[in-house]
Amino acid sequence: MTIICSIFLFAGNVSAKKMALTLDDCREMAAAKNKQSRINKENAAAATDLRRAAVASFFPKVSANGGYTWVEKNLYLIPDNYNFAIGTMNADGTFAFNDDAIKTRLFDYGDLKARFPELDKRLSDWVAEEYTKAREASELDIHNVFVAQVGVTQPIFLGGKLVELYKIAKATEQMEMLKAGKADEDLMLKVDEAYWRVISVEQKFLLADKYCTMLRKAEQDISAAMEEGTMTKADLLKIRVALNEAEMNRQKAEDGLALSKMALCQLVGLELDTEVQLDDSNLDSPSLAKAEDIDMDRVLQQRRELQMLEQAEKIAKAGVMMTASTLMPNIVASANYITTNPNLQNGFQNKFGGTFTAGVAVNIPIAHADDIYRLKAAKHKAKTVELQLEEAKEKIELQVTQTSQQLTTANHKLQAATANIENAEENLRLAQAAFEEGMLTSTELLGAQTAWLKAYSEKIDAAIDLRMAEVYLKNHTGK
Repeated sequence: MTIICSIFLFAGNVSAKKMALTLDDCREMAAAKNKQSRINKENAAAATDLRRAAVASFFPKVSANGGYTWVEKNLYLIPDNYNFAIGTMNADGTFAFNDDAIKTRLFDYGDLKARFPELDKRLSDWVAEEYTKAREASELDIHNVFVAQVGVTQPIFLGGKLVELYKIAKATEQMEMLKAGKADEDLMLKVDEAYWRVISVEQKFLLADKYCTMLRKAEQDISAAMEEGTMTKADLLKIRVALNEAEMNRQKAEDGLALSKMALCQLVGLELDTEVQLDDSNLDSPSLAKAEDIDMDRVLQQRRELQMLEQAEKIAKAGVMMTASTLMPNIVASANYITTNPNLQNGFQNKFGGTFTAGVAVNIPIAHADDIYRLKAAKHKAKTVELQLEEAKEKIELQVTQTSQQLTTANHKLQAATANIENAEENLRLAQAAFEEGMLTSTELLGAQTAWLKAYSEKIDAAIDLRMAEVYLKNHTGK
């Protein structure tokens, strides 16, 4: 069983990848792996196309339409029965004279009909035949109706709506690009934080390991002194208690280091079991940034949050003008060519025939109370964005001032911690020499070792605080 476990442990160690990384390497890998960055770029590309669409709206639009309709019955311009002043045309194709009407208007047709009995029938048949011919000639063949149209529409004046739409689209494009840049900045900040967190925990682990080694040596020295009778068991127990506590802290640091490395690997797109070795060569170097070098006007220009609020202000102002355009006249010109079959321009013949049309449409708003209130609401929203921009500038100035002060403080802390290391090292050396000569108790030795551990731990914290203060200052100054 032990052999099998050893084999699996060996295989796991072999499969684990090792990789040496610098901070710039981690940033590049995180940027390449991050899907949100790709999403932001797609959103920016979409905004660019919408801005191009806004430009295209200034130009004429050309469209074509067509249609086909089947109709069961044809049209007749003359009905199959109709009442005339002199008689009635019936639906069965016969015509009957109205004797009284003819007598009133012309002559006594009844007397004429009595004298010439065949005349009435011959006249009625003749009128019916002519009416039927006329009705058949008025038949319009609309069983198959085709319509086609090609038209051009050109906006002339829409109250400035198109101009404001372009301004909104352009500001939206800029905002999406700024959002993408801001997301990249936030990602880099997360990478820096994770990078220095790993180094911090790793340094604490190495320090804890060295402290354990120091206590083990002290334990061996005290055990040897006990045999000689110069030390008591109480002295040995003090060291062992300290050693147990130190080993627990070392284990915690080791576990924290593993978790910190996993978090960094996940952020930069590596497998979680990758054994990363980070470059900490500039951990103890002093900061080159200085608070007096900060140009606040330039900081306000570079901060993407302010740039986005400026674009939002442009959008809000354009929205005010957009709402105002609904209270202004709209003028649109159009030209069309329409062709139909049957030909509407030539007696409904069964062939295509068309005509050109051109015109101008004007719409003048007169009483639009709702649009007036919408205009007032848009002005209030624009004022809100303006106030938000002013407030953001004040907060950023305060943030940069605080961060620069934190950087100055971190520089001083690192200098003090570095100087304290020399004192702690010398104190520990003297304590160990005195302890070996029997001139120092185990408690005093343990105190010197604890002071040494505290001094190194404070230096690590000061160095990490300085590096993070640099990171935050660059982030807050838009660099």
